[in-house]
Amino acid sequence: MKKLILTSLLLPLLMFSLSSLQAQPQAQPLHEAQPHAFQTQPQSRLQPQPQTQPQSLQAAQPQPQAQELAVAWEELTSADFKKATGLAQGVCIIPIGVIEKHAQHLPLGTDVYAARHIALTAAKGEYAVVFPFYFAGQIFEARHQPGTIAYSSRMLYDLLDETCREIARNGFDKIIIVNGHGGNTNFLQYFCQTQLEGERNYAVFLFTPTGDKETDRKITELRKSTIGGHADEEETAVMRVIRPDLVHMDRVALESGRDQARLPLPGTYTGIWWYARYPNHYAGDATGSDPEIGRLSLDSSVAQLQKVIGMLKAETGTLELQYRFFKEAGEH
Repeated sequence: MKKLILTSLLLPLLMFSLSSLQAQPQAQPLHEAQPHAFQTQPQSRLQPQPQTQPQSLQAAQPQPQAQELAVAWEELTSADFKKATGLAQGVCIIPIGVIEKHAQHLPLGTDVYAARHIALTAAKGEYAVVFPFYFAGQIFEARHQPGTIAYSSRMLYDLLDETCREIARNGFDKIIIVNGHGGNTNFLQYFCQTQLEGERNYAVFLFTPTGDKETDRKITELRKSTIGGHADEEETAVMRVIRPDLVHMDRVALESGRDQARLPLPGTYTGIWWYARYPNHYAGDATGSDPEIGRLSLDSSVAQLQKVIGMLKAETGTLELQYRFFKEAGEH
C-alpha cells in the first residue's frame, strides 16, 4: 500500500520534470527590443569572469530604435530601461485618477483610463515613459458608493511623494502629472507647492490643458445637453472611444444626474458640497452621447501634452531655479 502511495505521488513529479526538460523557450515578439547576449560584469577575485565581446561584435548587436521602445514603464525590459530614460530625456508621466462610481453606465476606473490614454498616446508621438496604473487620489466624497477606493489623506501624499522620488532615482528629473479626476486638482496643486519644502534633484509639473476655440465650437455643436461634469455626455463620449466595451448606454437613465441643490450656502465652501448636489455620483445627462465628442476632446489633450513633453525636454530653467532656491533657502 505504501509503495502504491509513493508511486502515485512521484509519478506526476517525474512527468513534470520530463516535460520541463523537453520544453523550449518561446521566441520573443519581434517588436520588443532584445537584450544584449553578453554584459560586462564587475571584476571579482573569487570567480573567473567571461570574456567580453570584440568591439566589432558588440557594434553588430541590434540597437532598439525609438519606435521599438515601449512607452509604458511596465512594458520595458530592464535592459532597455536606461535607453528609455535617455530617449525620454528625463521626462516621465504619471497619469493619475481614482476608483469611483461614474453613474450606472461607466466603469469605476473611468478617470484612470482617460488619463492613461492621453499620456500613452502623447508619449508615442513625443517619446516619454509613462508610469504604471495609478489610482491613489482624493475621493472621500464617494465613500458612500460601492467600489470606491478612498485612501487616507496622509497616505495619498506620501505615496505620490515616494513615487516621484523612486521615479527620480531611476533616472528621470522631469515628472509630469496628468490628472483625470476633478477631485484631485486642489490636492495636486498643493503637492506641487510642497516640492519646495526640501531639496530635491527633480521637478514636478502638473499638466493643465486649455480648451481651444475650434474644438470647443465643434463639441458644443455636437452636444445635446448643456449641463454636466461627471459621467456626463462628454466623459461618456471619451469612454466610448477608449473602452466602448465598458460603456452601458442602456443604463444611462437609471439614475438622475440633476443638481439637487440641497445646501444653498453662497459664498462658502464645505466638503459635503458634492454630496449635497450630486448624491448619485452622476452630474449631467449622457443620453445620446456622441463618440465624436470624445475624439475631439482626446485629440486636443493629446496634442497639448505632446507640446508640453517637447517643451520640458528642451527646458532647463526650472531645475536651475529650483537649485538656486534651495541653495539660498539653506543660507537662512
